[in-house]
Amino acid sequence: MDPTAHDDAILITPLSERPALITRIYEIDNTWPPFVPHDLVGNALVGRVPGEFPAYCVVATDGDRVVARGLAVPFDGTAEGRETTPDQGWDRVLSWAFLDHWDGRAVSAASALEIVVDRAYLGRGLSYRMLEALRNAAAQQGHDALFAPVRPTAKHLHPHVPMAAYIGRRRDDGLPEDPWLRAHVRSGGTIEKVAPASMTVTGSLAQWREWTGLPFDRDGDTEVPGALVPVRCDLAHDLAVYAEPNVWVRHRTARRLP
Repeated sequence: MDPTAHDDAILITPLSERPALITRIYEIDNTWPPFVPHDLVGNALVGRVPGEFPAYCVVATDGDRVVARGLAVPFDGTAEGRETTPDQGWDRVLSWAFLDHWDGRAVSAASALEIVVDRAYLGRGLSYRMLEALRNAAAQQGHDALFAPVRPTAKHLHPHVPMAAYIGRRRDDGLPEDPWLRAHVRSGGTIEKVAPASMTVTGSLAQWREWTGLPFDRDGDTEVPGALVPVRCDLAHDLAVYAEPNVWVRHRTARRLP
């Protein structure tokens, strides 16, 4: 199927235009690994993004069914000690967005956080449309670019390959081997850099056993299904740490001054 083909039955709009759906966007049957919701920054803040930043978020419906969501936030990447593409990627821009919001600080950049498509609607090119809608939403708010700490969807199949090497893998046509990175590049995105600690999940060994069903009974690296890199296990300290790398991608927008 043409990945950019449209299913005209699906309606995609900024969440600010359909506020009644704010409480429904998590009804989607998603494919996130079970340990991801235990990222402390995300656990504390991401659920508040739709209500606080609805103009930056988009929702897709098929009739009365919510079938996809796209979340993004604005932040100030020009303040001292900050940059637009921080090494702590997803966690960092999410925390900056709320700090800036609470402090009333002017924003300079917009970052996507996630695009989630319901399992039943995968393979219909909907992720391309959601990405386009997020770019348009950022443009409507006056941004000339949308940044994204991208989680490559096939990287979990190669957990021991460094992310810098992984993003260098190309097909014969020159596009990235990874399907989600390829979608971003096809959509006009430019790969900027690796965010080596974009999302961090820490927990006791008992917690990791509960989250994954794995024994966590050896020191060192443990491969976990869905993890982009191994989880580091320390028996003596009863601790396991997962630091997920992402890939910063920059998308230009057709900027519209608010």
